[in-house]
Amino acid sequence: MHTPPLAGTLFEVFTRFPDHRRARGQLYSLASLLTLAVTAMLCGCRSLYAIAQWGRDYNHLVELLGFNRRSRDGRLFRTPCVSELHTVFAALDHGRFEAVLTAWVLAQGVADLEDRVVNIDGKTLRGSRGHQLPGAHLVAAWCPDIQAVLAQLRMPATTNEHKTALELLKLIPLQGAIITADAAFTHKDFCQAILDGGGDYFVIVKDNQPTLLADIQAGFQRAFSPQGEA
Repeated sequence: MHTPPLAGTLFEVFTRFPDHRRARGQLYSLASLLTLAVTAMLCGCRSLYAIAQWGRDYNHLVELLGFNRRSRDGRLFRTPCVSELHTVFAALDHGRFEAVLTAWVLAQGVADLEDRVVNIDGKTLRGSRGHQLPGAHLVAAWCPDIQAVLAQLRMPATTNEHKTALELLKLIPLQGAIITADAAFTHKDFCQAILDGGGDYFVIVKDNQPTLLADIQAGFQRAFSPQGEA
């Protein structure tokens, strides 16, 4: 028996995400596949092999995720294998997928970020770097108050964290938020974008901005020497 997704759940949000696969031969919906992957990862799965195995080990639960086609012997529900997971994830529209997740997170009682701290940082995904592979580098907006990533973007190889962060700021409501970031993001256009969005910022100045660092240090020096000389 098919279980309809509950309103407001991540499963229900995934049902609104466009399915890029061909309709012919589909055994289950894209929403079910994505929800299974998320559930498996929350249970500690960290690879496509582990996610596929989770679908077999906890097969008695997958009907709740929308799977209703059984194997030929009728004992198990059909769930995605490793190759299918790889094919689906490789073709997924990452930008639209991130937008769907961001909208869902912000809908969980976080319509705005008034007086909330949001940390901007970039990291290379663990396990994504390998032989002749540079690794997937993401720039993310993390809100510690709600323990959630509000949005994240993959940094193209032709740009840097600072430029990617400018695009990331467009995805989150900045009004009243306090944006923090390390020295890599200490740039005028980054700070101005936050101010234009109605937020405030707290960034670090280090030796990578020597002129700005010298100006700040000069601002804290005494106008007159201890001996009273001008």
